[in-house]
Amino acid sequence: MATLGQDLERTSGETAWTVLDAANDLGDSMTVDACRRVIDADLRGETPARSDVAVLTAFFA
Repeated sequence: MATLGQDLERTSGETAWTVLDAANDLGDSMTVDACRRVIDADLRGETPARSDVAVLTAFFA
């Protein structure tokens, strides 16, 4: 059984790829950097920083 943190981490990694594409198209370097950190954390099996996840969440808000 997956914990809530693991579900959030996986969702963040997948979401980061989507946001990364959009942020690249718009030239939003701050969001691109946050996406890269979230993706890196996901690939290492770590929990991404809450501040980076907040940037991803706010991107489409």
